[in-house]
Amino acid sequence: MPKVGIIYNDDKPAACRACLDLKTKLVSAGWEVEISSGIGGILGYSNPHSPVCHTPLDRLVPPGFDDSMKCAIVLGGDGTVLAASRQLAPLQLPMLAVNTGHMGFLTETYINCLETAVDAVLADNYTVEDRAMLAVRVFRGNAVQWEALSLNEMVLHREPLTCMCHFEVAIGAHSPVDVAADGVIVATPTGSTAYSLSAGGPVVTPGVPVLVLMPICPHSLASRALVFNETEPIAIVSASSNRLVMVVDGNAGCYVQPDDRVEVKRSPYNARFIRLRSPEFFRVLREKLGWGLPHIAKPTSVELP
Repeated sequence: MPKVGIIYNDDKPAACRACLDLKTKLVSAGWEVEISSGIGGILGYSNPHSPVCHTPLDRLVPPGFDDSMKCAIVLGGDGTVLAASRQLAPLQLPMLAVNTGHMGFLTETYINCLETAVDAVLADNYTVEDRAMLAVRVFRGNAVQWEALSLNEMVLHREPLTCMCHFEVAIGAHSPVDVAADGVIVATPTGSTAYSLSAGGPVVTPGVPVLVLMPICPHSLASRALVFNETEPIAIVSASSNRLVMVVDGNAGCYVQPDDRVEVKRSPYNARFIRLRSPEFFRVLREKLGWGLPHIAKPTSVELP
């Protein structure tokens, strides 16, 4: 019996209804269906009294999901897709992301097109696009305090009401550099259109094998975004005495003490997206972010009588 998975946002009534309807449709068509909430991909936060709060990267796979599945169908918004990417990455399962949220930058189709999209997937009328992910780890000495997979970005920043921070950043075998800023972002090409873009970073098309280092509110005109090869790992330590906060993909993170070390590198896992039509990144930029829209001239001024 063929097998498929469904990951959905159980906080959204539309996603819950669509999940039940989709399960009924697939079971009646002879498919075995496993269901999971996307909450399993949200790792949570550690705190100063319990700094070790992490799940090993390969233990996020939902119960019942395995590599015999054809694919997974993800029902939710971008947050659910980010969570599902961590849950599915160890199995390298492709996912059809269906938007039941607002922006839906990472989704392939909309909930009102769900039936048509699923029919196309079951008929093998699709391609798969691989997106790079990050493996993020916080070390205290040689012990891992926290770790996560990231599709978008890792952000290391000051706590509220603390002073500007200094970060010592080492990329690959290059000499370490000092960055004075409120924080730093390490982003994948997928994440270049998320927090990094809001901080003034460049947009990177998904197929380019690079990562982006983006200072947040740097205290120097010389500190700007750096694009570097994805094969080079990056290590960041605080050169300040203040405790820092690290956040991954906007929904998981931990405190980073002054003696801790954050290491970020290209994950061996990819996030695999089902595409029902040829990927067209500029179209997505235009539709979701308004990039490259035709210039509309202002009307010619008219003299009043």
